Amino acid sequence: MSFIISFIVGIILTLIAIPAIYKLGGQLQLWRIVPEKTVLVYTLFGKVIGTMEEPGINLPITQLGPRAFLVPYFGKVYTVSTTIHQYYLRNQLVNSEEGAPMGVGIWYECYISNPTAYLFENSDPVRSLSANVSTAVIKQLSNLQLDVLLEDRDALSRKVRTEVSPTSEQWGFTLGSTYIRKVAFRDEGMIKEIERKVVNRLRQVTASMRQDGENRVAIIRSNAEKEASRRLGKAQAVRPKVVGEALSEIRENEVVAEALFELLDLQATLKSEGKIIINSGHTPNDGTGILLNT
Repeated sequence: MSFIISFIVGIILTLIAIPAIYKLGGQLQLWRIVPEKTVLVYTLFGKVIGTMEEPGINLPITQLGPRAFLVPYFGKVYTVSTTIHQYYLRNQLVNSEEGAPMGVGIWYECYISNPTAYLFENSDPVRSLSANVSTAVIKQLSNLQLDVLLEDRDALSRKVRTEVSPTSEQWGFTLGSTYIRKVAFRDEGMIKEIERKVVNRLRQVTASMRQDGENRVAIIRSNAEKEASRRLGKAQAVRPKVVGEALSEIRENEVVAEALFELLDLQATLKSEGKIIINSGHTPNDGTGILLNT
């Protein structure tokens, strides 16, 4: 019984003691666990004495020496994340060379490459970097021609990045990709005028495409009619020859020729307007009739 009680008490003490020892060791800088994309900056008496950026378990005494034991009492440890941050600035106001008020949206990404500069060179480096990007956009994009603003975004984005990078390096940032994602008009009257011109232009293009299609169809139809007419003329030219040859073959058999000519004569009589039918019966439907052409 006493063994079971001792065992339970031991487990409870272990569960309490291990976190306490772990926390106490970290506070006394006996060891530190550094996460991924994280840098620890050690200061002592207001001065930076070292940084720790290797992920995993680290022993401050091996890098900072005996000064690591003084940090909990006379210094401070700053934790800085070096992950990539992305920002988007909307409606940066610029004017084109033609005087059109424009709104520019710019996206950029950055990460902290110098934690010491990030902590101590600027009291609010994130906001200062945002203001610096905004200023660079206004400087690089103001008084440009409207078509340049709308079409040359890649080149303008590179100019903004080049303008901002030196200052951002001083504040501990490395500026990554920078891209002007949106250039929009801010004047309502100008927007409506542009919409009207675009609609008219689309109508013109649509009408032009429709007319071009009709012209192509007309050309195809004309060619088809021309080919049909040519073939019909050719058929009419050879028809007398074909008919003559057929009649010549039929005349070789007198019985067939006589029946054919009688049949042709009867067809010609039926097609004519004036004709008399003589009936040998008592009623119009009785007997065999004789057809005469008048």
